[in-house]
Amino acid sequence: DDDFMRVAVGRVGDKVLAAPLQRGAGVISSLVRADGIVVIPRGTQGLPAGTEVDVQLYRSIDEIDRTIFAIGSHDVSLDLIAQYLATRGRRLTSANVGSLSGLVALRRDETHIAGSHLLDPDTGEYNLSYIGEYVPGRDLHVVELVRREQGLMVNPENPKNIRGLQDLTRPDIQFINRQRGAGTRVLLDYHLQRQGITSGDIAGYEKEEYTHLSLAAAISSGRADCGLGIAAAAQALGLDFLPLYSERYDLVIPSEYYCGKLLAPLLEILHEDEFKKDVSRLPGYDTARMGDLVAVISQR
Repeated sequence: DDDFMRVAVGRVGDKVLAAPLQRGAGVISSLVRADGIVVIPRGTQGLPAGTEVDVQLYRSIDEIDRTIFAIGSHDVSLDLIAQYLATRGRRLTSANVGSLSGLVALRRDETHIAGSHLLDPDTGEYNLSYIGEYVPGRDLHVVELVRREQGLMVNPENPKNIRGLQDLTRPDIQFINRQRGAGTRVLLDYHLQRQGITSGDIAGYEKEEYTHLSLAAAISSGRADCGLGIAAAAQALGLDFLPLYSERYDLVIPSEYYCGKLLAPLLEILHEDEFKKDVSRLPGYDTARMGDLVAVISQR
């Protein structure tokens, strides 16, 4: 039979783009969030990036034109932004593919915003060195969204007494990881290297999930004992959380969109006390510098 792929749809520049929504643990929410369906003929093994497709739209072209497209790292506060935008004539639709893939989408002019939290092991800085490498030749504004805690999500009351990364090497521990290119995986690999732990020492290192919430769902369902993620995802699925690191999560925005009308309501929301309070209620979040301009990058 033909396969049906749920997609998020938005207009970026002069292109109308469709990004596949993840399957698996988020399948119910992806049905709600999908902007349309792409029919994939029987026998086709996926579609390469840049393939022209016909989309059966669930939304009007006017709605698509008012859609802010976000591709990159997943953060729960983006879902809150989407709720706030709903009353301001804008929609936010996001495809959670990891920080590096978000930067690649910027390079291809396939997104208005990329969420990113990529740690540079050499400098301790977030995102800026990767932007120079992965998005050359574009003028960009980098805006801080949140500081957030990353740590190990474990089952309630931590039945296996997991205390830190060293415990991941125990034979009775089944780990679950984020996908290659995810900022959380970059963070994990950095700290594993500092502690002299290799990926081969960890059962489950090669098993991957694409969002913090799907990672938490894997632990909650018993497919794994722990994974590195954010406190808000652990809380959402009733897991315990062992905080380990604090990180900065940025929005990387091409300058022409940063200064344009489409994104203006979103950027205003970042400076509103009510929104900051809502995000601050999420466990492990610090909004003190939310909306601050981290860098203006001119690469022309």
